[in-house]
Amino acid sequence: MAVKLAYHANCWGPLGGNAVGVTSVTQLTYRTFADMDRAFADIARAGYEGVEIFDGNLLDQTPADLRRQLSDAGLELVSTYSGGNFIFPDILGEELARIERVAAAAVEAGASHYVLGGGAKRAGGIRDDDYKRLGEALDQAGEIVRRAGLRAHYHPHLSTIVEGPAEVTRIFGLTGLDFCPDTAHLAAAGGDPAAQVREFSGRIGLVHLKGLQREPFGFTPLDAGDLDNGAVIQALKDINYSGWVMAELDSWADPFEGAARSHAFLKRHFA
Repeated sequence: MAVKLAYHANCWGPLGGNAVGVTSVTQLTYRTFADMDRAFADIARAGYEGVEIFDGNLLDQTPADLRRQLSDAGLELVSTYSGGNFIFPDILGEELARIERVAAAAVEAGASHYVLGGGAKRAGGIRDDDYKRLGEALDQAGEIVRRAGLRAHYHPHLSTIVEGPAEVTRIFGLTGLDFCPDTAHLAAAGGDPAAQVREFSGRIGLVHLKGLQREPFGFTPLDAGDLDNGAVIQALKDINYSGWVMAELDSWADPFEGAARSHAFLKRHFA
């Protein structure tokens, strides 16, 4: 099995959003408030070949400048990540316009994948047709992404309407997008990430791996915590997965140390 190892650049600073997005939905991007030069240098030094960045960080500079920055670090831009509400018809056009702008920049910067997360939880609770709305919106977003030249994936995530295993199975019956499993989010929501990898074996083209500590709740490098990412890797081997494996860690006191520990874990298990 041929896999390439990448790391998400979200660990080098706090996560936030574009403040203008409070009043202009089309500007509502994610962003890691960090020095991306330092993040890229640390990721490369830890041994990774590629990187994923949030859409806000992608749009912070021109694609040509980002290409040069990544080239200087010796990294490939694998993917970008965007979130969206995706269930409110009045703002869906604004969300899709943002995805179109991000997809164009991502392609120009050298990316091959686009990861989408979201599906808003209403203040009054989830409505049954929210899943249908989400599936339709994801298909529209996926078509925009594919036209740009990227592979589109949906990433189930805590705090959205797609958390637990039944919800994951439900949404992938309503959208044609690929499945990007995030092992920690799946496990925290009561899923078995290894089983879910096997369930969607034909729809996985990008994988997010991170560790999970249940008490107190937190994310960890891959060699720590309560989640058996080794079993997930065995499932990936069993389905003959090939492609990018993206390690991830939302926050860690020493970001380089966390990245290096996860890289050593991946090298051991994919040897």
